[in-house]
Amino acid sequence: MNAYDPLKPPHSEEWLSLDEQERLDLVENFHRRARIRLPNAKMHAVFHVIVENQFALGDELPVKRTLQRLMSEGLDRHDAIHAVGSVLIGYLSDLVAAPEAKIGADPNPRYYAELERLAAKDWLASGDS
Repeated sequence: MNAYDPLKPPHSEEWLSLDEQERLDLVENFHRRARIRLPNAKMHAVFHVIVENQFALGDELPVKRTLQRLMSEGLDRHDAIHAVGSVLIGYLSDLVAAPEAKIGADPNPRYYAELERLAAKDWLASGDS
């Protein structure tokens, strides 16, 4: 894989065969070439890569279905990645700040439920876009 374009899903097997640093470099290079200014390009790339990794897992997680639904609601794929990433950021922030979390309990159902509730119109109205 020579280049990343968030408007086109990368081939899952090819994407997952790259090491994490290669994926991060591809995402950062895309944003640099597109002249998209970001407050923290590395962190931005991390969330793109996480969402793309989850997308590449297919039906194992609700991310692929969520991206497809958001696109059917009018977002382009890049914006849909950002919308899912915004849910992921909030989820991880809450998870880290939750001292009452049970050891060994699966924290992911809440993330999956938030993805199911995510709507393009709500994300656009949030100002995160």
